[in-house]
Amino acid sequence: MPDTATSETRAAPRRKRFSINAVFDNIFFVLAGLAAVWLAYLIFSESFAWGWGAIWFAVVFWLLLAYLVLPRVHRILTQLYVPDYFIGRARTSDGLLGDPVNLAVIATGEQLHQTMDAAGWIRADDITLASTWRIVTSTLTHRSYDEAPVSPLFLFGRQQDFAYQQEVEGNPAKRHHVRFWKCPPGWMLPGGHRVDWLAAGTFDRAVGFSLFTLQITHKIDENTDIERDHIVTTMRGAHAGVRVVVIRDFATGYHARNGGGDTIRTDGDLPVVDLRRVRLPGQGVPGDVVGEPEQVVELRGIS
Repeated sequence: MPDTATSETRAAPRRKRFSINAVFDNIFFVLAGLAAVWLAYLIFSESFAWGWGAIWFAVVFWLLLAYLVLPRVHRILTQLYVPDYFIGRARTSDGLLGDPVNLAVIATGEQLHQTMDAAGWIRADDITLASTWRIVTSTLTHRSYDEAPVSPLFLFGRQQDFAYQQEVEGNPAKRHHVRFWKCPPGWMLPGGHRVDWLAAGTFDRAVGFSLFTLQITHKIDENTDIERDHIVTTMRGAHAGVRVVVIRDFATGYHARNGGGDTIRTDGDLPVVDLRRVRLPGQGVPGDVVGEPEQVVELRGIS
């Protein structure tokens, strides 16, 4: 029988405390957004009086629009209409809905890293000025960059803890990649399933312009299920005895386009990969999972 006091405590949501600083911060954020829009308009209107110089104004206008105005406008609007609770989607730094969360893992960080390494995945570099310049030059020159960084996506209010990728044919414009987020302590998936990590895996097919911000970005393949299944297959092939539980129809909604405007198509299933039997150097197999056969179990999820 559940504890009444505990149930009542959980049922009472916490109210956000009023903060005058937060009010002024939001006001100045909106004013800065309006100022950026006005600056973009001035540059655009003045460019017609410069003849050939309009080309340079057009470049400046695009940079201002793509990397300052539109991201700020999206940040303002998404604070109003995008929910801040878990809906099976990551978010971009501009607040737009990003890639679908299509994989979960039960494992320690060491077990996850060891499995990904054994499965032939390479950990992506962090985004720095040097790594950003290298991925630009490698894309333009079609040179391989196995550790190329991935753009930040946000879940649980923070960007991914790390990402792994597999470059295709030595072309940095095409790659398999997956981002991982550590779940908060005690957090459960809708339906009551406990996992340690959530992940979003997609396949970069080319480099192009974002539909929503006009920024230069990777374009993903719309069938994200193929990439999800590829990740699971490589993880199962890396170690014998990996257990996979598939939550059917976990997320059937909220899937149309990602933050770059690319179409997303998925069946909504969520594989949960159990890596607790993965042996670490100098360690044995945990007793509570010894002897479990390799298997794929299907559960009915909550959409």
